[in-house]
Amino acid sequence: MIKDLNKKVKKLTVCDIGLTKLAVAAFVLFVITIWPAAMTWVHSVNPWWFFVAFVVFAIKPFSKVLIK
Repeated sequence: MIKDLNKKVKKLTVCDIGLTKLAVAAFVLFVITIWPAAMTWVHSVNPWWFFVAFVVFAIKPFSKVLIK
C-alpha cells in the first residue's frame, strides 16, 4: 500500500504540490468562515504561536533543500 502511494506521489509535479497547498489553505479559510468557534479560536490565539508552528513545520523541508 505504501509502495503504491510512493509511486503515485513521485508522479506529482511542482505545480501539483503547489495547487494542493492552495487547496488546503482555501479549505482552512472555508472552515474558519463557516464555523464561528474556529474563527473565535484563531482570533484568541497569539499570532506568534502560528509563526512558531510554521518554523517547526518548515525546518525539515528547508533543511533538505539547503543541505543538498
